[in-house]
Amino acid sequence: MRLSLGEKVLYAVNYSLLLLAGLSCLIPLLHLVALSLSEYDAVASGFVGIWPVGVNLDSYRSLMDGTPLVKCFQNSVVITGFGVLFSMLFTILAAYPLSKPYFYSRKFFTMAIVFTMLFGIQVIPAFLVNRALEIVNTYWSLWLPGLISAYNLLVLKSFFEQLPEEMSEAAQMDGCNEWRLLWQIVLPLSMPVLATLMLFYGVGYWNAFQSVLININDSNKFNLAVLVQNMIANQSLLQSMNNLQPQDIQELLTPQSIRSAGIIIMIVPLLVVYPFLQKYFVKGVLIGAVKG
Repeated sequence: MRLSLGEKVLYAVNYSLLLLAGLSCLIPLLHLVALSLSEYDAVASGFVGIWPVGVNLDSYRSLMDGTPLVKCFQNSVVITGFGVLFSMLFTILAAYPLSKPYFYSRKFFTMAIVFTMLFGIQVIPAFLVNRALEIVNTYWSLWLPGLISAYNLLVLKSFFEQLPEEMSEAAQMDGCNEWRLLWQIVLPLSMPVLATLMLFYGVGYWNAFQSVLININDSNKFNLAVLVQNMIANQSLLQSMNNLQPQDIQELLTPQSIRSAGIIIMIVPLLVVYPFLQKYFVKGVLIGAVKG
């Protein structure tokens, strides 16, 4: 089928805009990678663009030796892994009964959940609740307040409602109870939306910063986001990292290269995971958001 002149112009404009949007996201990332890998003279003089000038890995070595990078990375993995597990479990257990038309007070609970979307979690009330529950300085103070996202719950509920009711009735006629129907039939058919929600929750827990600073007092429990922010804001930390270097390579480190290396280490895990979930991303959101 041949395209008309107007359609060709429309496609050309769309592709150009998408290309510009993609470059606007890619160029800053390439610049950070170049800063973290370039030599001292090029970084200090400001001559680094999107390609590294020379290759210098001392910034990454300094992060490993001068900061609790490995410990903070492990903490981020723990916070994200268990956070996603708990959030997905309770989101599924809440969305499934709300998707059933025979669930008592279904509309009332749905409207109550929608009402909570009008108000965000306030810092001081959330901290007071965590202190009353005696979970301050534990990771439960990060998991419990945001255990279920109302938006993710409604998306999953809408997806469950679109599954054929005849399938559930046939399974129940064969002796399948609700638990077995959920775990062995409904969830395997819901992988696109489940993968999408896992990505949403994972990004939120991985990038948790303010909640960690407020609720976690022990620096040994800080995650990678807090470490990177401290490196960006704390000049004395960068100076102490420089002091750890042998005298002959003192000038090989700059604050820009160290900060860039920290940011790259923080975002690399998300860049590695995202391609495996990307094929489910658009499909999961669109399918789960057709009905409200």
